Amino acid sequence: MGAAAKRPTVRIVHEQDVVARMRGTQDRIADAITAFAGTMAFVYLHALWFAVWIVCNEGVFGKGPVWDPYPFGLLTMIVSLEAIFLSTFVMVSQNRQAARENVRADLDFETNVRSEVWAAHIGRSLGVDPAEVERRVQELLAENRARMNGGTAPPPGQS
Repeated sequence: MGAAAKRPTVRIVHEQDVVARMRGTQDRIADAITAFAGTMAFVYLHALWFAVWIVCNEGVFGKGPVWDPYPFGLLTMIVSLEAIFLSTFVMVSQNRQAARENVRADLDFETNVRSEVWAAHIGRSLGVDPAEVERRVQELLAENRARMNGGTAPPPGQS
């Protein structure tokens, strides 16, 4: 039996692969719209569109091209509907991002558990006392929490 036959298989799942399998056509469309709506090109396009709409409807080119005279009721309705749809697309994308974060957290947890199990087995093989390692980990965590809370860390050996 060769060395390859004895080698354990390690399953590595990449978050982007999991998310890609969860993503449908509607999600891709919502993401594309949200991605475009978040650009300066979107802002410039709308500024140009509003300017042309207002100039035409103010009668600058004569009475012929006026289709929505002041106070621009049609423009107001179109902009309101666009705002409704854009906010919905943003919420859809935020929901997908939250789902992606959950997948990432699950995969991180799985990786952490896998690492802890491997470390425990390796430590046992090397004759390391797990209780002593855990005591030292707890000390370091307490010191770190104290620093994060703006306090000073306790002296080494005291938690």
